[in-house]
Amino acid sequence: MILNLFRKNSAPDPVYAIYNAIVAQSRQPRFYADWQVPDTVTGRFDMISLHMALLFRRLRSETGRNKNFSQAVFDLFFRDMDRSLREMGVGDLGVPKRIQKMGNVFFGLLAALSEAMDRNDLVALEGVLSRNLFDEGQGPHVRAMAEYLMRQDALVAAQVADVITGGTIEFESPQ
Repeated sequence: MILNLFRKNSAPDPVYAIYNAIVAQSRQPRFYADWQVPDTVTGRFDMISLHMALLFRRLRSETGRNKNFSQAVFDLFFRDMDRSLREMGVGDLGVPKRIQKMGNVFFGLLAALSEAMDRNDLVALEGVLSRNLFDEGQGPHVRAMAEYLMRQDALVAAQVADVITGGTIEFESPQ
């Protein structure tokens, strides 16, 4: 697989393409500079998790290949988190515990986010973000992030599943 990345004219694996697009969107400077997302390992994990949640929400009703695609992106996400933890010096015995905790955080965030978004409840979504992303912080940045996520959810929901699983996902720039 890694050798494929160095071949000319080879198309990127769709799973990697989607994951890279999610990571790139999650690193938009506006989130950290203007909207006060903590520019920490945890803050960056949370931002990737939020964008992963948008993908999972879009593909949750899919079956077959498209459902397997969600699992493949999830697996890549946590392999990347495993690699990152090891690079930060977490020992072999500590990595599985941290990954399990990260998985629990991710699934909790996904459930709370989906519940609020399924109800189209901006106030509930602000509460989820305040608790999970901003450490109970309030302010205009929480509202801006909630509005951004609602726009992104509608944008991603309108995208064709086969296009996404083919390696293309569209996000708007945060306003």
